[in-house]
Amino acid sequence: MSLGGSNRLLTPDDVAAYLSVPKKTIYDRWREWGLRGIKVGRHLRFRERNVEDFLNRNVL
Repeated sequence: MSLGGSNRLLTPDDVAAYLSVPKKTIYDRWREWGLRGIKVGRHLRFRERNVEDFLNRNVL
């Protein structure tokens, strides 16, 4: 199954702004929420489509 949305990589700051939560919440809860993260070197990134999928599964 192919997910819709963008493959654009978002920083934890981007995701925090998108979800209207503090950045610390993203770092503390992304695994617990089942939000798929990607390590790029030592940096954490999230695909925009995975964030949208997370919202669809948990909000709608």
